[in-house]
Parts: sequence; C-alpha cells; structure tokens
Amino acid sequence: MASVIEFDRIAYLHPGANAPVIQDLSLTIEAGEFVAIVGGSGVGKSTLLRAAAGLITPSSGDVQLKLPQLPGRRRRAVVFQDGRLLPWRTVADNVAYGLETLGIDASEQQLRIREALQLTGLAEFGERWPHQLSGGQVQRVGIARALAVQPDLLLMDEPFSAVDALTRRNLQAELMRIWHATQSAVMFVTHDIDEAVFLADRVIVLGGSPATVVENLQIDLPRPRNRADATFGRYVEHLSAQLGVQ
Repeated sequence: MASVIEFDRIAYLHPGANAPVIQDLSLTIEAGEFVAIVGGSGVGKSTLLRAAAGLITPSSGDVQLKLPQLPGRRRRAVVFQDGRLLPWRTVADNVAYGLETLGIDASEQQLRIREALQLTGLAEFGERWPHQLSGGQVQRVGIARALAVQPDLLLMDEPFSAVDALTRRNLQAELMRIWHATQSAVMFVTHDIDEAVFLADRVIVLGGSPATVVENLQIDLPRPRNRADATFGRYVEHLSAQLGVQ
C-alpha cells in the first residue's frame, strides 16, 4: 500500500522554549488508513498534526507528502476542534471556501458542495448561517468543507471534544461512514482512548519528554465496533495503562 505521509526523525522546538516538545519522531501513514494519535496533555499531539498540515516546519527531520498533487484536489485538509466557520457565510459558502482557489469551474464547485453536504447529513442546511447550527452540525460543516477538496489525507485535531457525549458518539459513527465512503487516509488527534479504539486502524501513543512514538498499536477488531466487546475493553485498558490513566 502506498504511503500518504512520512515523518522522518522530526523534532520541533517552540519559539523561546528550552527543549523540543517532540524529538526523533518517525511515523508513516498509508493510503486509506485511519490513524489515531493519543498522549498526555502537552505531549505534542497537535504539534505533530500541525506539522502534517504544513502549518509549522520541524526544527529538524523531514515531513514528506508522498502522493502527487492532482488538479482540482488538495493533498491534505484540516478539521479543527472548534469548526472555525466564517459567520458571514452560509453553510454552503463555508463549504465552498476551500474550493475557491482550486481552479475548478462554478458547476464543479456546486457539485462538490452538494456531495459534501449530502455525505455529512447536511443536504437541507446549505442556506443556514453558522449561528443557526448546533455544535454537532458545526463540526459536520467543518468536515464537509475538508471533504469538498477531496484530500488524500484528512487531518482532524480533537474535532469532537467540544460537543456532548451523545453527539460525540453519533459523530464518531458518522465519521466511520464518511471514511468508508471517501477512502481518504485520516490522522485523528484525540485525548479520548475509547474514541481512538473505536475509530482507528492503528493508535499511535506519544510519550516522553521530549515526546516520541512509544507505541504503535494495531487495533485488530472488525467494524462496526462494539464497545461492550471484551477485546475492545482490553485495548482501552492497555492504552490507559500506557498513558497512566486510572
């Protein structure tokens, strides 16, 4: 299977810091793979995702996107924790935002918007404004905006952490459906171990100071996953022990 992104012995030193937050970190994500990143607070999970997004440059080492840039698409797209919708744009116009510099014509833009809204369960919400949406709907718009650019790699930074527990479970199930439909690779940062085991093919545990990969755990469970399954519980217990969670 082809690699989508490779991190080769990267380190990152925040400006003004005395020591790097991550160091000597290597990781490969393959096409169509769902990889969750977990670790303690401040260990560098979001730093790693920002490096994957090209928002920061490692202090040393290398991050390489391995698939070619295709016309009318982006190789990567980001879904943030808070949705980051533009309040002066409708839902449809927020989804259109990433398409406006791709060089595709208006009819293709409208098709992409309709498809992304349909895929995220928002087909009837295109003319609404962000202030008219629930927290879960805001996050779905953020996902739709990312999907519209047809990325090879979808980067998600704790996207469900700001919603209630029931909405979070529903969004997790919807994300699985969307992932199967799009076949994009996903790099998903979370502090929720149960969420990581429910969603991911692999769970990457960051630890140490400076942080690096301390475990690369394959989740060998069929989908859809059952949280009541004993093996599911053992994965959660194992990762909790790795992270010192009681």
